[in-house]
Amino acid sequence: MGFGFNLFFILILIPLSIILLISWGVSRKKIFGKALSGIWIAVIGLVLLVSIINLLVSSSELDRDDIYGEYVIDRTKYSGKQSDWQYEHFRFEINQNDEILFHVTEKAKITKTYKGKIHFLEQYQVPRIVLNFENSKHHIVNENPTLYRKGKTFYYVFHSSKFGNVFFTKDKWKEIGR
Repeated sequence: MGFGFNLFFILILIPLSIILLISWGVSRKKIFGKALSGIWIAVIGLVLLVSIINLLVSSSELDRDDIYGEYVIDRTKYSGKQSDWQYEHFRFEINQNDEILFHVTEKAKITKTYKGKIHFLEQYQVPRIVLNFENSKHHIVNENPTLYRKGKTFYYVFHSSKFGNVFFTKDKWKEIGR
């Protein structure tokens, strides 16, 4: 537990428990015993509840297998025509053989593919990728992406000289329903 819980435990819970225990022992009134047991049941229940919630919401560890797959523009970060246009024109995939295929598209049709290799930087806890393209680079993949995690999900942010930050999330491409 954190510093605040320890402070509460030492300065409030322990002294209150001692006072209630002494009062219960001296007076033999059941109210002091009930209050003491109620306080401790509440504290233990709260600690268990917080621990369970923390397990459910905490971010899971990512490994290389989580990184492999198809990525599309994340339209939840910015909505509107520009986001929809980017979604219909850019996507990429990372294969098990550490190959990255960046696709320029017209909706479902792939018009151009930039092939490259990735390698993982091992010194970091979360897998960071470094891009190395064989042919000329596209402005979106000129720089290495940054991986951001939120809970159990993650997304990549590429910096584009034309668009600024471009957000990709792991998902299969689907036609936008209009």
